[in-house]
Amino acid sequence: MVENNEIELSEAEAEQYDRQIRLWGLDSQKRLRASKVLIIGLSGLGAETAKNIILSGVKSVCLQDNEVLKEIDLYSQFLAPPDKIGENRAEASLVRAKALNPMVDITTETKAVDSLPDSFFTSFDIVCATGLKQEQLERINNICRDKNKKFLCGDVWGMFGYMFADLVDHQYSEEIVQHRAVKRGPDDTEKSGAATVSITVKRRAIYVPLQNALSADWSKPELRSRLRRGDPSYFVMKILLRFRDEYNRNPDPAKRKADTEVLLCMRDELVKELSLPVGFISDALFTDVFGIVSGAAAVVGGVIGQEVVKAMSQREPPHNNMFFFNPVKCVGFVELYGQ
Repeated sequence: MVENNEIELSEAEAEQYDRQIRLWGLDSQKRLRASKVLIIGLSGLGAETAKNIILSGVKSVCLQDNEVLKEIDLYSQFLAPPDKIGENRAEASLVRAKALNPMVDITTETKAVDSLPDSFFTSFDIVCATGLKQEQLERINNICRDKNKKFLCGDVWGMFGYMFADLVDHQYSEEIVQHRAVKRGPDDTEKSGAATVSITVKRRAIYVPLQNALSADWSKPELRSRLRRGDPSYFVMKILLRFRDEYNRNPDPAKRKADTEVLLCMRDELVKELSLPVGFISDALFTDVFGIVSGAAAVVGGVIGQEVVKAMSQREPPHNNMFFFNPVKCVGFVELYGQ
């Protein structure tokens, strides 16, 4: 939990964040202003996430990436200019990131995540990881959980995307609206209408680690019943993560035919492994998982940024625990896995 007792907003900050203060209150903005955020991976999704978090008015943001900027990144990565191709993606994004909000302290880290010590990740209040292998995601998630630090991760492949959140034991406030009958009359017994009253209630949400969410037991009746809804996004995510783990890369637009065949083979293996209905994960879902489409990055990056703001401000119910964007249905939805 971020403490904000000693944080005071300057006159310039109060003016800059006036709309946000009116929206979620001064105390919530103070908590945001005290928050230190790590963003891993400056692809198109990382850039969208960084933009939203920087504009919200946190204390500091660290951009971590050991990859160099490639021409394909420019289709969705708007923080790095074209003349920075060949340079580190985080450092290439720094100038434009700082211009978004000069009141936020923005730094970079160019070492690979595997070479960074546990203490690096726990020096932040919340970690947002993109573009990593499953083993790396689980390692960082467990490091964060051990120190009660919040963790989010997500990815976009083509037009498909997901987000996972582990806020450990999260407490927050929620404003709810109640309708109460109003009694008027000489003896205060006659009902003459209703009044709308807003009250703030304290709530608590318990989360599970990523490892639990990705190893959900699909033999359980409560999970099997979800198959009737007909959305296979969870399984598409697992297949795409498996592809990255095995090939150390994402599906490549230049190898579309060969990579599609690999993905379909992985699909067939997963269907057999989990006894899923034949045809449940259609071929069409793998036609748009190449590169990063900027629109999908904007959707998923917007959700991640929103969840960081809610988590750090401790205001309004956060998503628990997975968000998916299905491009075939053009719909986003939240589901809980691992409990």
